[in-house]
Amino acid sequence: MIDKEKLTGLIEDAIAGLSYDEGPQGLFAPVRYTLEGGGKRLRPLLLLSTCEALGGDPDKAISQAVGLEMFHNFTLLHDDVMDNAEVRRGRPTVHRRWNPSVAILSGDAMLTMATELVCKDSGAHLREVLDLFNRTAMEVYGGQQLDMEFENRRDVSVKEYVEMIRLKTSVLLACACKLGAIMAGASEKDADAMYSYGEKLGLAFQLQDDNLDTYGDPALFGKEIGGDIINEKKTWLWINAAQRAPRELQHILDKKLTDYLKIQEVRSLYDSLGLKEEAASLIKSYAEQAVEALAGVNMAPDSREFFTSLAMRSAARSN
Repeated sequence: MIDKEKLTGLIEDAIAGLSYDEGPQGLFAPVRYTLEGGGKRLRPLLLLSTCEALGGDPDKAISQAVGLEMFHNFTLLHDDVMDNAEVRRGRPTVHRRWNPSVAILSGDAMLTMATELVCKDSGAHLREVLDLFNRTAMEVYGGQQLDMEFENRRDVSVKEYVEMIRLKTSVLLACACKLGAIMAGASEKDADAMYSYGEKLGLAFQLQDDNLDTYGDPALFGKEIGGDIINEKKTWLWINAAQRAPRELQHILDKKLTDYLKIQEVRSLYDSLGLKEEAASLIKSYAEQAVEALAGVNMAPDSREFFTSLAMRSAARSN
């Protein structure tokens, strides 16, 4: 039986035990600050849970788990610089607490540390592990590039948006699942099925993240609500509103409202189009597709229930 609390403790202990002795402490203070900020630890949890569910020893995959969490936090650190974000997980972002140059350099250090950790103790799986990690990293960068390009486009389609979030978010969850399978010595079939599970889970997770940016409770969500609307970010909600009610949306934008009123009026437009409910239905569908991917995987019933519950809870989360 997968013990989430035990695995989470293993992850937190490993993160707390990271050494920052070599090099200037000014380089590593933001790294430590970023990792100490917490978060869901979803990626390392997926990796260790998959490893255990498929017959492996999670203790022997802890370096890969921490490496993936390090990489994830590196992307968030750099994303915050690019987005000029003020808050992350209820605390000032690194570039606000220090400055953008420090954030960029410490992020670079995190990427190198992540690569070292992913490769550590991977034994005979080294080539496969590194190939998957490098391919995933390049896909994540591609997703970020598309996200930036969408900022200057008015014709972004829903299909393009879903592909962007697949690259920017989903593939890293998929990588976590497949790395866990690889470290467990699982069959290629099971490893690919777990990749598909993580990919669909990631789509549900990111779409819910977008929903929470508009409809969430800032006290639970950990950052300001409405940032996507203020920045006119091409989310699933925004794209559908632009396609279905272009005049109404443009009328709101032409009024040059304060941020608060802009959020209120755009959100009211979303409500009038039924987009909140439609998005919730789509998120649930992706979560169900994630569960379906588990159908042929060789794992115990209690492990299958763990992944099923994780998918459905991720789709309905409030933070």
